[in-house]
Amino acid sequence: MDFLDFGHNQWLVAISFVVALVAGATGLSLTRDLSEKSLSQRRLAVALGAIALGGGIWSMHFVAMLGLKLPILFYYDAAITLASALIAILMVALALVLLHFTERSREIIIAAGAIVGSGILAMHYVGMAGMQLCKPVYTLPGVLGSSVLAIVLCILAIGIAYNERSNRTIVIGTVCFGVAVFSVHFLAMAGTNFVALDNIREFGPVISNEVMAVGVILSSFVIFGAFLWVGTTYLVPANVPTTEAEGSENAAVPEQPAATLRIPCERDGGKVFVAAPDVVFVRADGHYTQVYTLTEKYFCVWPITEAVKRLEPTGFLRVHRSYIVNPRRVVGFERTKDKGQCTFGEADLPPVPVSRSNLKAALTAFG
Repeated sequence: MDFLDFGHNQWLVAISFVVALVAGATGLSLTRDLSEKSLSQRRLAVALGAIALGGGIWSMHFVAMLGLKLPILFYYDAAITLASALIAILMVALALVLLHFTERSREIIIAAGAIVGSGILAMHYVGMAGMQLCKPVYTLPGVLGSSVLAIVLCILAIGIAYNERSNRTIVIGTVCFGVAVFSVHFLAMAGTNFVALDNIREFGPVISNEVMAVGVILSSFVIFGAFLWVGTTYLVPANVPTTEAEGSENAAVPEQPAATLRIPCERDGGKVFVAAPDVVFVRADGHYTQVYTLTEKYFCVWPITEAVKRLEPTGFLRVHRSYIVNPRRVVGFERTKDKGQCTFGEADLPPVPVSRSNLKAALTAFG
């Protein structure tokens, strides 16, 4: 088997790395601060983030492939090329759904990183399968090395970006993501050889490098435009005062005195603000919470940690890692060995458990 000599255009190699970085910054920025957004906004942000990250993986790959220098003409199968883009977007979307719609634990972060890494690998090898008049021949070290690198670097990128959602960790996660996409591609290419074929293995329409270049330019233009759009949000001061009267779902909850604090909630698709004194207890629900009054239950975008930070200064008491109670609404307290539970009289509400670590504080509060 006669292998073809090949090389790369160094300018396009450099541009491909920039595309990977921009895609990472865009996708990770689009999904920041989602705990403060409504359910519909979170869904939209996750969808856009998946397109940015998955589309960036695809764009980086084909920018680099445009820089591939072979001594023969070669083309791409349009159907397989499109399938590779969809694979990348769907794999990233699955990872983001795990991160933003389940309880974010260490295991979930590792799983999400592994899924993104697998998406990079799947996109690369499916995209390579679309080459026409030229067949890639892989080596075992190249496949294994790129696989390990993809998964390890993506777990690192997701772990850093999602351990603490700050601008600094997003920047570091972006670099890790960009390095992952870039290095996986070129490590895999280093372990790949090419042989010439006489016939086109046609599965879908065949496109040339020139047509591919147009598609890559358009996708990169969209990613860079999204990056500039997202980047402008970093110029907005962190503590811009807003009021409920603005009526926007994007409006942050205004800073209020403890006695007049109102909790942003959702019910029947609408947004409502519940006065803190009317709340009986708050229960963790994944990354979000459920807010209970004497007669209603509401969905709240705050995670339990944010609820504790906001409500403890108003007199609320954390009695369990998943529960905060309003002591003024507690009617009865029952201790059972090293645990306990709070009850709320005639209200049709379930009792709230008191954990061992919070028992002393509960005994002090409820006698």
